[in-house]
Amino acid sequence: MQTAAVAPQTGHKALTQAQIDGFWSDGFVSVGKVLSDEQLELLRGEYDRTFEQARAGKINFRNLSINNTDELEDKNQASQQMLQIMQMCEINIQFRRLAYDEQLLDMIEDLIGPNIQLFHDQALYKPAYHGGPVFWHQDNAYWKCAPANLVSVWLTLDDVDEDNGAMQFIPGSHLRTVGHGQAQSTNALLDSGGEVDESQRVVVELPAGGVCIHHCQTLHHTAPNTTPRQRRAFAIHFMTPGTKSLRTNQYLPVSFGRPMLRTRA
Repeated sequence: MQTAAVAPQTGHKALTQAQIDGFWSDGFVSVGKVLSDEQLELLRGEYDRTFEQARAGKINFRNLSINNTDELEDKNQASQQMLQIMQMCEINIQFRRLAYDEQLLDMIEDLIGPNIQLFHDQALYKPAYHGGPVFWHQDNAYWKCAPANLVSVWLTLDDVDEDNGAMQFIPGSHLRTVGHGQAQSTNALLDSGGEVDESQRVVVELPAGGVCIHHCQTLHHTAPNTTPRQRRAFAIHFMTPGTKSLRTNQYLPVSFGRPMLRTRA
């Protein structure tokens, strides 16, 4: 196992050339702390409030550690919980604003160019002591988009390490598609574990307010959280306009749920 070093800060918003080269070589890059303490506290409060509403049945959410179900009691009381709220940007104005954050968009522009559209976002919560795992996978195995060049910002609201659910990556795995099967423990997740050489894995530890960015074909997973520390994470997935869904063979149009976040001539 390796632990990724945090890429050096540059004093400005865009990525350094070393960070850009590392992203295209490895399929991911660790940026370190990006959110200010004021942003972090605001987002933590809104995140917690939204999950409280979800647990009360007021907002739709899933527990990815159990089979797909609409039973609120099952989702709230399962022995393992990997909780997901999709499209926070349609629920909470602070997370809507985060999708338009200039600092994040500057980084994404360095990787996919100046025309940036939102694919979707998701809040991913591992509670203390019984946070469930997410198995090895490539995001595009779920999404089935073409071209497969979407890029994700994974942002943590808590300090993260391997024990409470930090992201783990296989460097260079974005260069080929691997097979996936249904996870044995839950029908909500895919698993490509048989395709993964875990001796190559890199654990990206981050401080609260930290960011790592990864390609939609980079193999990654997060381990269970058995610590007394919660792990609140938020992912924003970006694409270029003209991306097509291979499920429908239709282009993904600009909409409220998938707005254009930046356009340059």
